[in-house]
Amino acid sequence: MSFQLDIVVKALPALGEAALITAQIAVLSFALALCLGIGIGVLRSRSRRLSLLFFPYVEIFRGTPLLIQLFFLYYGLPTVGITMSSFQAAIVGLTLNGGAYVSEAIRGGLMSVKEGQRDASYALGMNWAQTMRHVILPQAMTVAVPPLMNIFSSMLKETSLVSVLAITELTRVGQLVYTRTFRAFEIYLAIGLVYLLMTVSITLLSKLVERRLCVR
Repeated sequence: MSFQLDIVVKALPALGEAALITAQIAVLSFALALCLGIGIGVLRSRSRRLSLLFFPYVEIFRGTPLLIQLFFLYYGLPTVGITMSSFQAAIVGLTLNGGAYVSEAIRGGLMSVKEGQRDASYALGMNWAQTMRHVILPQAMTVAVPPLMNIFSSMLKETSLVSVLAITELTRVGQLVYTRTFRAFEIYLAIGLVYLLMTVSITLLSKLVERRLCVR
């Protein structure tokens, strides 16, 4: 059976639009996960009590499959009166899942900052919030850049799972194209190449950011 390039060419406009939707979902989810993860990471680093408080959240969302989390949000919560659209469930699921990983990356970055810098900040009259904002967190973010970019790359690939919620992102559109053409090899090869192109772009962006921040 020969490779039919014309099928891929005809599907490119639909796949291109779907790739934009995939990128939008990934960027929005990562931005929200970053805010959530930074907050939880900072709070967990402040005291053991706060660390234990957020420990169940981190372990639950890191220890269970994202697909199950999406099913729970979209199909499970309506049984107790909480209803979300498929798009909302996708964003919430990716955000909560990504936030758990981001919080650990941030906590690791905070732990890498030497204790003496915190003590020096207190000696200069800074309170905890000022020390965290102006001294500790900027250094922690620099250290956390590589793992954060890896998390973003993973979230981009995990957007393929939201296709089960009938969101017309890249994987879902690929499935629809396949049902019309029955050419799985060409369609899924094209989808894989699009994902590869996006993840390689993230890798290049990561290297640029690391170079700017002088990450070693």
